[in-house]
Amino acid sequence: MIGMSIEGLRHWEATGVLVPMRTLTNQRRYRVADLQALLSENLQVGQASRCILYARVPTKKQQEAGNLDRQLGRLTAFAAEQQWQVVTALTDVASGLNEKRRGLHQLLELAQQHQAGIVAVEYKDRLARFGFAYLETFLHAFGVRVVIMEHTAKDDQQELVDDLIAITTSFSARIYGKRGGKKVATTVRQAMATLAEEGDSV
Repeated sequence: MIGMSIEGLRHWEATGVLVPMRTLTNQRRYRVADLQALLSENLQVGQASRCILYARVPTKKQQEAGNLDRQLGRLTAFAAEQQWQVVTALTDVASGLNEKRRGLHQLLELAQQHQAGIVAVEYKDRLARFGFAYLETFLHAFGVRVVIMEHTAKDDQQELVDDLIAITTSFSARIYGKRGGKKVATTVRQAMATLAEEGDSV
């Protein structure tokens, strides 16, 4: 639960940091409440100002255009203004619907290891397009709070379109198979492009 070795626990017992109960056979037993209090104290002392930066762009094209680097730059400046210690900066080039993002998984692992008390993102949907509340609840369980730099929704119509197509492809593939899913997605993309052209001409 706290990642401490047996030797470390015995040292804490000797110094009075964490004193266990003893069974009739003299085995150590630790109260969960005591462990949680210790984790909370450690977070307040050392981890509360430790920060993980997380940035994401949906496509390789946006990364090559420098969007990811600029996003990280703004987050770094924001963390410096708040006087946070940046533990690491994690990035992903993937849709906000992608559940297999390497950077996101690293973030969750670091949270479980109590490596930081803050996760900073530029916009709420950088962390997740859908299911943000679930991630926030998970992180909070490990004493990590999510700080959103900009609360005003960013106008990113193309990413919304890409996410809609990703959802369509995923569900269509389950029904019609992988090839059928791609065909449905292509049809949706063409239809949306046509609607966009008609909108521009009005």
